[in-house]
Amino acid sequence: MEFNDVIFGHRSIREYEDREVSQELLEQILDAGIRASSSGNMQTYSIIVTRDKELKRKLYTPHMEQSMVVDAPILLTFCADFNRMRKWLSLNDAPVHFDNFMSFMIGAIDATLVAQNCALAAENAGLGICYMGSTLANCDQIGELLNLPPNVVPVVGYSLGYPAENPAPRDRLPRQGIVHYDQYHDYSDEEILEIYKERNEKGWKRYMDIPKLKEMTERLGLKNLAQVYTIAKYTQESHIEFSQTVLNYLEKQNFMKND
Repeated sequence: MEFNDVIFGHRSIREYEDREVSQELLEQILDAGIRASSSGNMQTYSIIVTRDKELKRKLYTPHMEQSMVVDAPILLTFCADFNRMRKWLSLNDAPVHFDNFMSFMIGAIDATLVAQNCALAAENAGLGICYMGSTLANCDQIGELLNLPPNVVPVVGYSLGYPAENPAPRDRLPRQGIVHYDQYHDYSDEEILEIYKERNEKGWKRYMDIPKLKEMTERLGLKNLAQVYTIAKYTQESHIEFSQTVLNYLEKQNFMKND
């Protein structure tokens, strides 16, 4: 495929063919990921490939019961990982630290860059993916199921397989609403309304066109897309709860040393 076709043809795939991804193709995708940029070339990430059906069934609940967890042939979980490097430091008589929040952020960025490289390589090969925010939101449960040692935290993950659907690409905010030159230009009310105009229309139409989503919005008395985001999908209560889950797990996994 042409590179621009891969970039602009992206869509989240939640339905998959009952067809395995060959080990050869999987390794090509993983090798593309490993070529991603990495802070200091430390490569502070690990990739967990899950094919086992029983393990996927166990992951179904912490992944918020999303069907593609069990339907896709593969789940990929990208973890911030300083476990490997800390062991290497110890074996080479070097100070063993990288046990703080900044280190987690370095690993998380590394893992995310690798994940996107793999995603592009997969889509270029005709496969589909669907990122799952549940990977970080329920990192503690997922980390336990994946047997992650200290200094390893799941950050991003997605399903992977051959698409059994062809959804329309979702809209994106316009470039002029996202890109700032030289310095940040804060938004006027008029600019905000213009930036979100198409999103408001297309997003609301999507909710009205899908019966289960329409039923939810009507049941909750929602009047616009902003209310959908903040009352139905991403409530303040849920984000506070997930935030605490992540902070607690970072401490458990030795990423919150302050002295």
